[in-house]
Amino acid sequence: MGHPQQRRASHKLLAGIASLTMITGAAFIAAQAPASASTPQDASQASSAGQHTRHGEFPTLGHANAAKTATAATGPQTLSYGGGIDGIGVQSGHSKVYLVFYGSQWGTKSTDSNGNAKFTGDSKGGAGAAQQMFKGIGTGGETWSADLTQWCDGPNVAAGATSCPSNANFIPYQSGGVLAGVWYDNSAKSPAAASGHALGQEAVKAASHFGNTTAAANRDAYYVIMSPHGTNPDNYQNQYCAWHDYTGDSSLTGGAVNSPYGDLAFSNQPYNMDSGAGCGVGFINSPGTLDGWTMTLGHEWHEMMSDQNPAGGWTNNQSSSSYYGQENSDECAWLSPGTPGGAANVKFGTFGTYAEQASWSNDTNSCAISHAILH
Repeated sequence: MGHPQQRRASHKLLAGIASLTMITGAAFIAAQAPASASTPQDASQASSAGQHTRHGEFPTLGHANAAKTATAATGPQTLSYGGGIDGIGVQSGHSKVYLVFYGSQWGTKSTDSNGNAKFTGDSKGGAGAAQQMFKGIGTGGETWSADLTQWCDGPNVAAGATSCPSNANFIPYQSGGVLAGVWYDNSAKSPAAASGHALGQEAVKAASHFGNTTAAANRDAYYVIMSPHGTNPDNYQNQYCAWHDYTGDSSLTGGAVNSPYGDLAFSNQPYNMDSGAGCGVGFINSPGTLDGWTMTLGHEWHEMMSDQNPAGGWTNNQSSSSYYGQENSDECAWLSPGTPGGAANVKFGTFGTYAEQASWSNDTNSCAISHAILH
């Protein structure tokens, strides 16, 4: 199972946390250690009373910048393979991303000029941006996602490996977009502060809605549970900005989720524009309202692809490293635009340009905002 107690806390993009500590379970993105009250911080770095931990944390911006110093071919940021959980390490097929708008607070649904779902409760326009971004991955020659093509799983990959043999199951380049479906679940209001367990249950409902009722149908599926404005899913406020995990993780708040459809990869995607600069508003652009939103969506997708059932995929297993327990996007979180490996605007073919961050690349020993397509 590959260091089962190191599984990242649902890849949370954290806001307002000053120190980075290991979080077991899901993987978080945290906000920057505050140089000011407005800088983003890493939720994975908070371990005070009342805060649960997750595997795959996203460090604070200040922490991330201070630590990005590796130059050796193998160094403190090198990731290694966790051996898989339930036979799953990475998403080695074509990713199927399902966006789940969770709760009637999203408001009245209509359709925008791009054919995307639009909601009256989404004053910032996050819904359309998310749909366009996932439609655009792997189009127009974008190479932001190509970093993923170096990661692999399968019986020919040894636990602890730091590179992939030629006969491994590699993540393929995700040509033609990855958006597979959109569901507005307005059957009830989203809870004011949904637990991790409740979010996982919503993923199970979504799998049923989309007809993904076998483990095989969900092997390459990913359910993004998008909570509406004004809610505080998994008590993210002032802790993190998003996370990803899988339904079988016992460290979820409220416990593991029983899925009759196999393991389900899912994420907690709060309406993190509510957290302002703490979750990346204005990090690249001005006003940059959706900068942190799209960076978070991209961060969690990258980490899910390379570590689908945390931490059976690719994580940092070096206990002596300040990056210990982190995933590929965690290691490159909150690097300033214009610096090596810094966040940048990425063009996705005809689907628009969106703020994204880099992810760690073992084969180039760097935070890669662009990478060669290998598979």
